[in-house]
Amino acid sequence: MGSKFRSEVISRDGVSTLKIAGVIDEDNELVPLEAKLASGPMLLDLGEIERINSCGVRDWVNWLGRIEKNGARLVFVNCSPAIVSQINLVNNFTANGIVKSFYAPYFCPRCKKEKLLRLEARDLAKSAPISKAPTCRCDECDGVMDFDEMEESYFAFLNNAKKIHGDPSFESTLREIAAAGDAGRQMKPRVTGGSIPPASNPAAGTPTGTSPSSVSPVHRTPTQKTPPGEKSPTGGPAPTTSQFQGSGVTTPPKASPGPGKLSASAAAATSQPKLTPVRIDSAPSSPPVSGAAAMTPPPALAASNAALKPVSKPILAWVLLGAFLLAAAGLLAFALSR
Repeated sequence: MGSKFRSEVISRDGVSTLKIAGVIDEDNELVPLEAKLASGPMLLDLGEIERINSCGVRDWVNWLGRIEKNGARLVFVNCSPAIVSQINLVNNFTANGIVKSFYAPYFCPRCKKEKLLRLEARDLAKSAPISKAPTCRCDECDGVMDFDEMEESYFAFLNNAKKIHGDPSFESTLREIAAAGDAGRQMKPRVTGGSIPPASNPAAGTPTGTSPSSVSPVHRTPTQKTPPGEKSPTGGPAPTTSQFQGSGVTTPPKASPGPGKLSASAAAATSQPKLTPVRIDSAPSSPPVSGAAAMTPPPALAASNAALKPVSKPILAWVLLGAFLLAAAGLLAFALSR
C-alpha cells in the first residue's frame, strides 16, 4: 500500500473493523479492500484520517454504496475532524450508516497544546442543537481548553437523527459492536501535518526564542528611515522619528491637508498601528517650552532678522505731498491777487 493511504482489517466476534489512516485522495486504494470485507456489522475506524479532497470524497461515496450492497452495516467510530467536516458538508458521506463516536479539537492557550477529545454522538444528540462544546481540561496544566472550531457548524450533523440513530435494526448492530468492544482513546494529540507544510528551519546562527508557530505574524509596512548622523536629500540633518526605538524623540505632526485632499502616504499611515512613544531615562539638556514662548524667537535671532530686513522708502508718498503743497500755494496766491 502507498505511504499516504494505510488500512487494516480486523474481525472479532462476527464484527469486522476497518481502520483507515492517512490521506484519501485520487490515489486511494479503496477498491482492493472490497474483497477483504465481509457482510454484517462493520466498524469504520477513521480516527487517523488527516485529509480528504474532492476526488477522495467522490470515490468514498461510491465505495460505501458498493459495500452496503454486499451486506455491510456501517458504523463510523473515532471520526477525525477532517471526516466530521465532510459529514457536515456532504449529505450522503455516511451512506446509510450511523456515526457512533468522533473526535473534537481543543487548544490550551496556556500550554499551547492541541488535543482531540473523543465524544459519543448519541450522548450529545440529546441536547442538540449544541451552542457550546463540552468542557475539556488540559493534561499539562489541568486548565480548561478552548474549542478550536465553531460549535454550531462542527456539531451540525447531530441535528440529523438519521446519521445518529438510523433505522431500528441498528440497535442490534450496536449491541453486537458493544459485545466485541469498541477501541478508541478518550484523548489524543491532534495531527495536522497531512495538510499543513512544515515550517522552514531558521538559518544557522540565528537565535530563536520560541518554536515556530502556525499563527500568522502581523505584517507591517516598512518605512523609509535615514540613519542618525547622515544628511537628508535636502541637505539638512535627517529628522529622528519615533520609528527608532530608544531615541525617545518624536517628530512634530505635519499640517493636515484640506478636506478631500488626503494623500496616499497619509492614508497608508492611518491604516498602520500607532507606535508607543519611548521615554528617555536621562534628563534633557534644556527644559521644553510650549505655548506662546515656543513661538517667540530669541533676541539675537530677532535682531539679525531686523538687520536683514530691507528698509522701505515711501518716495511716492513724498511726491504726492509736495504736489499737494504746490497746488495749495498756487490757489492761495491766486486768491490774494484778486
